[in-house]
Amino acid sequence: MKIFDVHIHFPRDWEKPDADPAPIIERLAEVATAAGITKACVLTGGRFGPTYERGIEILQEYPDLFVPVAMIDPEVIGRDEVGELHAMGYRGLKLIGVARRYDEPDYLPTYAAADRLGMPVLFHLGVIGGGIDYSVTHPRRDPAAAATFRRMQEMRGRWPMRDVSAERMSPVHLDTIAQRFPDLRIIGAHLGNQGNYEYATSIARWRPNVSLDMSGGETIERHAVELGLIGGEIGIEKLVFGSDCGMDDIREHIDRFEAIYDQLELSESDRERLWWRNAAEIYGFEEPTLAEE
Repeated sequence: MKIFDVHIHFPRDWEKPDADPAPIIERLAEVATAAGITKACVLTGGRFGPTYERGIEILQEYPDLFVPVAMIDPEVIGRDEVGELHAMGYRGLKLIGVARRYDEPDYLPTYAAADRLGMPVLFHLGVIGGGIDYSVTHPRRDPAAAATFRRMQEMRGRWPMRDVSAERMSPVHLDTIAQRFPDLRIIGAHLGNQGNYEYATSIARWRPNVSLDMSGGETIERHAVELGLIGGEIGIEKLVFGSDCGMDDIREHIDRFEAIYDQLELSESDRERLWWRNAAEIYGFEEPTLAEE
């Protein structure tokens, strides 16, 4: 079974942010391969992590495994800069934490360049997660959560506070982009995220160039089953796998989705699409075909 993971962040040692990232990418390659990943988009550069130049230098050591995807801020990465990233070797873009709505007119030249160069764009959707999921734990009753909370408090002053809003990252904004650029390959992360499922499913339903990744953890996975999102409200061809977790948790994510697919009694063909083919078509590793009459 081939697995395409569209959502792996370039790993970083937050305790040693200036350390050489090459060894941790070597370990990521080993862990991902052992987990069964055969292709993985690694989201690189931007506000955190190595420079675009250093990131691509490291990732190009693993051409058969990693697909370099540039994390960008469309306030500063426009048409020309997208062309430069593509020339470096980046094959997709990722947006998160934008200063204005995703469909802000000033951002359209960035999407136009991605469209022209055949670079899929992954959009974070909804609320950005934090270090502690307060729906399942709390620092007042969980020592591990307390330790995470203290570490987050200690690290807070290392970087400037972010100007972010979930409203700016709503799936409804993807409808504008999808209709303006009907050939741009768009992936919305986290099935739209909590509170956004109806908008996300509606857009995926009617826009041929919009797909959704299923990353986001156990809460979103539970909702995907309870709400009938996988193969129900969202067609199988519109979904791709993304882990979006620490590298040591990738195998667990894969196991959970295997259990979900068993529970849903999906066919081998459907599973192959979800694990591999849908993402491979988006990134050009498989040729899309239409049904014959």
